[in-house]
Amino acid sequence: MNTASAKKVRKAVFPVAGLGTRFLPATKVIPKEMLTVVDKPVIQYAVDEAIEAGIEHFVFVTGRGKGAIEDHFDLAYELEATLKARGKTAEFEMLKASRPAAGAASFVRQQEPLGLGHAVWCARDIVGDEPFALALPDMLIHGKRGCFAQMIDTYSKHGGNIIAAEEVPHEHVNRYGVLALTEDLGNQTHRITGMVEKPKIEDAPSNLIISGRYILQPEIFAKLETQKPGAGGEIQLTDAMIALLAEQDFFSYRFEGTTYDCGDKIGYLAANVAIALSRSDIEPKFRPVLEKLIRA
Repeated sequence: MNTASAKKVRKAVFPVAGLGTRFLPATKVIPKEMLTVVDKPVIQYAVDEAIEAGIEHFVFVTGRGKGAIEDHFDLAYELEATLKARGKTAEFEMLKASRPAAGAASFVRQQEPLGLGHAVWCARDIVGDEPFALALPDMLIHGKRGCFAQMIDTYSKHGGNIIAAEEVPHEHVNRYGVLALTEDLGNQTHRITGMVEKPKIEDAPSNLIISGRYILQPEIFAKLETQKPGAGGEIQLTDAMIALLAEQDFFSYRFEGTTYDCGDKIGYLAANVAIALSRSDIEPKFRPVLEKLIRA
C-alpha cells in the first residue's frame, strides 16, 4: 500500500458480547467488561487508549445483557448535575472526559456467539470502506504510551494491516496465535508472512504472538463474509487475516507495554495491582498494605 494514500484510522471496534463465564457469579448481571480495575471499568481502559490515538468513532459490538456498557458511555444527567451542584468539579470533569462526544459511539448487536470474526463482521456497515482499529478489551495493555498510539505511528509509515505482537516464552506458544515474520523494517516492525493458531510448540514459527490490538483494512469484511467456521466451530478472525495476507501487506509491531488478560482471574488481579502501583495517588498507601499481605 502507498502510505501517502493510506486513509486515516478514525474508527475503533470493541467486541464486548462475551458472557464472561470465568467470572461467575460476578458477571451474572454485570458485563465482564464493566468489572473495575482500580476505579475504571476494563472497557474504559481500551476506549481511553483509542482516544489517545486520535480515534473519533467507537463501535461496540454487544450482546444481550450488555446495556450497562451503553449506559456507561452515555450522559448521566442526574449524577453530573449533582456533582456540579455540590462543587465536585474534578469528579464532574473526569466523567465528562470518560465519554465519547455526542454521536461518536455506535452499538450493534451480535445476536449469536459465533466467534470473534463474526463479531468484527457485525460492525461492517458502521465501519464502511475505511481502515479501523480493533481492540479486544479483555487485554488491558499498560505502558507509558498507549499501544494504539504506537501502532498508528507504524501505520503512518507502512500502511497495510498492523498487528500488535508480544513475545512469550517458547513453551507457551501453543496457547496463542503465532506470527511468522520476515524483513526487519526497524522500530520493532516486521513484515508478516504467516499466522498459525495455537501451533504445536515444535512447529511454531516464532515466539511472537497476536496480542489483542489490530489495525485492519476494510477488505477483511469480505473475507469474514465467506469465512467458514474454524476452531471451536466459530468464525475466526485469524483465518480471515490469513486469507487477506495473500492480497495485502501485514506488519507486526512489538509494542512497549505490558499486557494483562483481564478475562482471566490471575491476569485481572495482576492488572489491579500493576495499575494501583502506577498511580501516584494510590501507590504510597497501597504498597505497604501489599507488602504486608505478601509477608503474611
